[in-house]
Amino acid sequence: MVIRKAKKSDIEAVAKIYDEIHTEIEKGNLYTGWVRKIYPLKSTAQNAFDKNWLFVAEEDGKIVSAAIINQYQGPIYEEATWEFDAEEHEVMVLHTLVVSPSCCKKGIGTKMVAFYEQYARDNNCMELRMDTNEKNTVARKLYKKLGYKEVSIVPCVFNGIPGVNLVCLEKRL
Repeated sequence: MVIRKAKKSDIEAVAKIYDEIHTEIEKGNLYTGWVRKIYPLKSTAQNAFDKNWLFVAEEDGKIVSAAIINQYQGPIYEEATWEFDAEEHEVMVLHTLVVSPSCCKKGIGTKMVAFYEQYARDNNCMELRMDTNEKNTVARKLYKKLGYKEVSIVPCVFNGIPGVNLVCLEKRL
């Protein structure tokens, strides 16, 4: 598996993973708190690509995972009680980590987080932050296992989805 910056041709594959996840949510097999036609959308991947923030994992020529990695914390992060103080340039943030449902339970999410951590180190960011919906127990369990601490739960409208309790997590490298 290779993790790399996305190419324009990867956007459709990332959007397909978003669609697969929405389908699994609708079947009751998965719960992320995301809502089809609200978040994430193909435009989510396109906007991240346009800003050079979109990364993908490719296995045997197929995109199996994607994530947005940047230093953008957004206004909701201002409401969180972070354990560590850090200047903006010292913080790296992981957003919208997805793994194709057909590839789950293969450690791909763990590898994507490891990539994110190395990317942060390579960019001199020792403070890692991310978030997930309170109801996304699968992601919360994974992040805890990988050493992330839940520091705040912020009630909000998240990416157009009302009534979200956003769990803010952090880890210092």
